[in-house]
Formats: sequence, C-alpha cells, structure tokens
Amino acid sequence: MAGFGQFLSSPEVKLRIVTYRDAFQDAAKVESLFGEEYEKLSAVILLDQKDITKLSIKEGETVILKNSSGKVVVKAQKSGYEQPHPGIGYMVNSPWSNALVPEDAGGTGVPAFKDFEVVASGSKEEKVTGIKEII
Repeated sequence: MAGFGQFLSSPEVKLRIVTYRDAFQDAAKVESLFGEEYEKLSAVILLDQKDITKLSIKEGETVILKNSSGKVVVKAQKSGYEQPHPGIGYMVNSPWSNALVPEDAGGTGVPAFKDFEVVASGSKEEKVTGIKEII
C-alpha cells in the first residue's frame, strides 16, 4: 500500500542555467557521442548545496529540469565552488543543456545558450534522459 507521501509534489526551485565547456566531456564526445562516459559527463547539473537541500534530494540523484523549450532528467551534483550560488545551476554544453535553450532569440538571431531559466524538481524514480531521446 502506498503512503501519504505519494500525493505530495516534489519541491520546485527556479534556476538560472549557465553553460560551460569541459575538455574531458569534449574528449568523451569524440570517442563516442552515444557512449556511457559522454552521458556521465554531460547529463549533469552542478548545484549549490542550498538548492540540493531545497529540492529534498541527495547528491547523485536525478532532477527534472523543464521550461517552455523542453524537459530533461539529469543527475545533480554539488558544485564544490567556494562562493555560494543559490539559484544558479551549471551545465556543460551538451544535448541535455541545449534541449532547454529558449527558441526565442529576442530579435538577435542568437539563442541564449549561456544563460536561461528552468524549473527544477527532484525525481528519484526517473532515469537520466537518454541522448537518443533528445537528438
């Protein structure tokens, strides 16, 4: 029998996503775009400890990231940055972050690849979105 907790929704946190490049992830991409190593290094969001706590998750658990452009499930990791950055998540440039980039370029013709908003919620049951589901 399911408990009362099944009816409670997961806490949601608004995040501003900043993307970056990573040499190790780029090397894994060259080796195999569909490989486990590339997914392990790409389907990740780095969060401030305060945001991990707000989401009621543990490091390494999955989170759903969604906005009007898309939805992906990635693993959450503590960023380890010295300066606190609640409300800001860091994602490596990848199909997972690109799936969330707003289509509206604001008249500039250039999408906001480096800075966009999502709503994050914990997801203990969902698996990381596979690359074949994105591309």
